[in-house]
Amino acid sequence: MAMVAGEASGDLLAGLLLQGLQARWSGLQAAGIGGPSMQRQGFEAWWPHHKLAVHGFSWELLRRYREIVGIRKQLQQRLLQAPPDLFVGVDAPDFNLDLERNLRAAGVKTVHFVCPSVWAWRAERLEKIRASADHVLCIFPFEPTLLARHGIAATYVGHPLANVIPMEPDKAAARQALGLALDDRVVALLPGSRQSEIRHLALRFFEAAARIEQAQSATKFIVPAVPGLQPEIEALLRQSGMAGSVQVLTGQSHLALAACDVTLIASGTATLEAALFKRPMVIGYHMSAFSWWMMKRKRLQPWVGLPNILAGDFVVPELLQDAATPDALADEVLRWLDDLAQNAPRVQALQRTFTDMHHTLQRDTAQLATDAIAQVLENR
Repeated sequence: MAMVAGEASGDLLAGLLLQGLQARWSGLQAAGIGGPSMQRQGFEAWWPHHKLAVHGFSWELLRRYREIVGIRKQLQQRLLQAPPDLFVGVDAPDFNLDLERNLRAAGVKTVHFVCPSVWAWRAERLEKIRASADHVLCIFPFEPTLLARHGIAATYVGHPLANVIPMEPDKAAARQALGLALDDRVVALLPGSRQSEIRHLALRFFEAAARIEQAQSATKFIVPAVPGLQPEIEALLRQSGMAGSVQVLTGQSHLALAACDVTLIASGTATLEAALFKRPMVIGYHMSAFSWWMMKRKRLQPWVGLPNILAGDFVVPELLQDAATPDALADEVLRWLDDLAQNAPRVQALQRTFTDMHHTLQRDTAQLATDAIAQVLENR
């Protein structure tokens, strides 16, 4: 089979899916585009997943458009010359849906894992999904009904991360692993896993941390860094004056979320991970002016953070674009820290919301996904 995962979150999901597929089909061989989580399952990466990681409607996308389209063309030619039994596109819809459509037209069975967020923005993608995917594996419970209304076969498989992240994370063990004391006040800074996110968000987050430190000097800060972006993160820490105050981790985002009291976090899959760790958060995001204009035009809901979308309410603050100033970000983090110190009703309500969310997303993803894939293969 062939697979494509386009960034760190997709690589993680694809690695978990590969575990289930190999448990069901022991001789399974998989190749395509992926990262370390997939490679640990024996996946052959013809290109690394970070080649596809771009940020919104950015100048980076325009600059790299020819390279990305070239990769897709080469991959498509390779797969058409030696057709796989199945192609699974994991997220990365701008790359995968066009590829899936062309492979499907040539007789290759296609599955798309993670429904594009057509319920949040870019609803016009529904027609493309119907043309591209024989089946969609959905990670949120409301998605199959929406897709069915548009003639798209889909199965809710739960979110794989809900089975990986414990219902009650062990904060003490995580802190011990990071050399932090149990009574430390800890803020995790997660400015994203893409280079463009780091460039737009990291300095804002570090300057917010400086303001938090001014207000509560005993606060400890940790930032998990994608290995390839660690030098840039460390340079931005020096620029912000926070190099000596922030502990930089190589990867280990789950350890950071388990260890922290509050996280200042970029909008994306990581916000759902933070919710599964039951951590109060402040969601920040900033992008180019053009990307922001495009996103606002196609946006269908008042929320952008996954915890808020799933809750249907602003259960955690979102500070976007011009609102994502260091002062505003710091103020919201400090509010959470004060509420935690007092065990305020807002904290208790958030814990209940996130626990209910975790139960809803916790399913036997591997079994449900492989059952759906088996059905697709039987209908060849």
